[in-house]
Amino acid sequence: MSLSTQHPASAGELPPIDIKPLLARLWPLGHPDPVTPEQIAEAISYFLTNQVSDVQAGSLLMCLHFTGLDREAEVLAKTASCMLKSAAEIDQTALRAAVEARGKKEGEYGGGLVDIVGTGGDSHNTFNISTSASIIASSLLLIAKHGNRASTSKSGSADLLNCMAPRAPQISRIRPDTIASLYSNTNYGFLFAPVFHPGMRHVAPIRRRLPWRTIFNLVGPLANPVDLRPPSLPTSTAPSLLEARMIGVARKDIGPVFAAALQLAGARKAMIVCGDEELDEISCAGSTLCWRLGPDPSDPSQTVTAHFLLHPRDFGLPTHPLSEVSPGKEPTENAEILARLLNGEVPDDDPILHFVLINAAALFVVSGICEADTSDMGYGDDGAVIKERGPGGGRWKEGVRRARWAIKSGEAARQWGKFVEVTNSFSE
Repeated sequence: MSLSTQHPASAGELPPIDIKPLLARLWPLGHPDPVTPEQIAEAISYFLTNQVSDVQAGSLLMCLHFTGLDREAEVLAKTASCMLKSAAEIDQTALRAAVEARGKKEGEYGGGLVDIVGTGGDSHNTFNISTSASIIASSLLLIAKHGNRASTSKSGSADLLNCMAPRAPQISRIRPDTIASLYSNTNYGFLFAPVFHPGMRHVAPIRRRLPWRTIFNLVGPLANPVDLRPPSLPTSTAPSLLEARMIGVARKDIGPVFAAALQLAGARKAMIVCGDEELDEISCAGSTLCWRLGPDPSDPSQTVTAHFLLHPRDFGLPTHPLSEVSPGKEPTENAEILARLLNGEVPDDDPILHFVLINAAALFVVSGICEADTSDMGYGDDGAVIKERGPGGGRWKEGVRRARWAIKSGEAARQWGKFVEVTNSFSE
């Protein structure tokens, strides 16, 4: 790649990098020497080490946006890989040991870490669905919720958690040196992006000055910091600490792009969802487009993508218009709603509850836990597994049964309480 050092760096700083040659090949289109995804990702990696000027960084983000290159699967996969390489280093051995010791295996769920996240930017300003669903799912799964403060809505995942009463968790104290201890004590984890991706602080001011969403809005959900594989094994065969994930996208055309990017990155269990209203969740109002990655039945070493539609009726639930679940409230108000939901203080027919249930249920399905033919959850579980299969072969109604149990049994609230207690015990 033709990048050059601009001038000598001062002590303790990395040398500045000039990406002008790359910019000249990106714009206008039709250059005889086209830029490769690897070269784009390498250039962006220098953003994270503060080696590219704001002017050139903004120019690259603009070029990627207007050429559409920031919406190509290989560009997203390579850029996410660079972000993970520059992330704060986690002790894999200690974290793997902590996860294995939890022993949460059930059905086809291997007991690994699981994430649910959305790209944002759908303009619907709904309740914090993925964050709420992640807490409910922690009743049975080890959750590694990757999140940040709001950028396109009033209430981001971090904003919501910081407002939880009577005692908020200390999410900034979950760090590479405390994460193994966290999972030794609770099923729930929140990975605050600024802590695990410190290089993004160099990019934030540039993004704020641009009038459109950039590649980082798409790459963030693909760069969960626990998506780690043993370095001794090739990416295609190495088991990631992040066993499964569900990602919501706000544009239908991005769905297959994300599925392809995850496949390139070696993901084995994942589902990309986009509500028919261009919603980055599974919609409670109607159909949702889904792209689900899983092992190829004819060759389990390979992954395939199944494309299908989901509807609330597939979960055994009615539809609700988005106007009923888009309160547009401040984080404090949303935190009060979440607390009531976790404590079982909302009616069984509450629209927001149904919205959260179908997304938590889908995460259970994607994890593989719903493939268990027996159930021994305790805390009032009746053991009556619902084996009915719906679109894509998923046991979506079984997912809802488990999600309802998580609330009614109090197990989701218990895991949340442990998370709050443990994070407050960590030193600053």
